[in-house]
Amino acid sequence: MRYAWARPLAVIGMLAALSACNRGEDTPPVDPAIAEAKAFMADNARAEGIQTTPSGIQYKVLKSGPTGGESPDSNDLVSVHYEGTLTDGTVFDSSYQRGIPAVFTLNEVVPGWTEIVQRMKVGDEWLVYIPPELGYGDRSSGQIPPNSVLVFRMELLAMDRVPGVAPPRSAAMG
Repeated sequence: MRYAWARPLAVIGMLAALSACNRGEDTPPVDPAIAEAKAFMADNARAEGIQTTPSGIQYKVLKSGPTGGESPDSNDLVSVHYEGTLTDGTVFDSSYQRGIPAVFTLNEVVPGWTEIVQRMKVGDEWLVYIPPELGYGDRSSGQIPPNSVLVFRMELLAMDRVPGVAPPRSAAMG
């Protein structure tokens, strides 16, 4: 009896076995900072009052502004008081310490800020957790190491509509 049909199956089986053995070698090592950030965000997502956007930003509403208030779009000028920290509590920037709120348009900041401030209403104060990919990613910035979760207490104090066409809100909302 001839088993010619078995040879291709045996070759396929050997290739599959060899491929399985090499999978670990082809996978790049995971950056410990990324693993730490993912673990922090996963644990934080279970904390009381934490909400998560589709993009992965987490926030907790500390104070709500007046009902019916407006939210800015990415083209508007906003005034925000904030304090930025790392997950260990290290403060890397604070408009509170300077005594002057920051004024900017939302296209001038990291993507996480652009997205989350567009969800806020004037008068809101939130605690916000921005994952690395929506912050500085694998770059460092001042005291901020690469792949850091950014934690902000932020208050949207005011906004001014700026004439012009802003990208659709859905683009910023994920």
